[in-house]
Amino acid sequence: MNAEKSKLPSQFYVSITGLQPKGIFGMILFWRYAIPSKIQADKAVGLLVSEVKKINGIQHTLTVWKNKEAMSAYIYSGSHLKAIKVFRRIATGKTFGYTSSQIPTWPEVHQLWLEKGSTY
Repeated sequence: MNAEKSKLPSQFYVSITGLQPKGIFGMILFWRYAIPSKIQADKAVGLLVSEVKKINGIQHTLTVWKNKEAMSAYIYSGSHLKAIKVFRRIATGKTFGYTSSQIPTWPEVHQLWLEKGSTY
């Protein structure tokens, strides 16, 4: 993880996303939008942790934010906003976000995504 636990606030916002590109063309477009979105996230104000992992063929992201407002400011701007606009054409997936005092492990991320994720 790219944040020391001692530097985390007592409460923060956790965002979990899992996306699966649709076919070869969808995969190409997915990466065209995913890479700039990741770069944008890594520079975003309020970002505490940003990780990606492929689980069972699905591209997952785990981001931890100072608060939900910081996360919203990121997702509705720049490269990420462009990705949102083309998402339904290139991929399927689910998201889940919540306030917490603990960063989930990757097994927890996957379980939360499976059980509580909302189809995007």
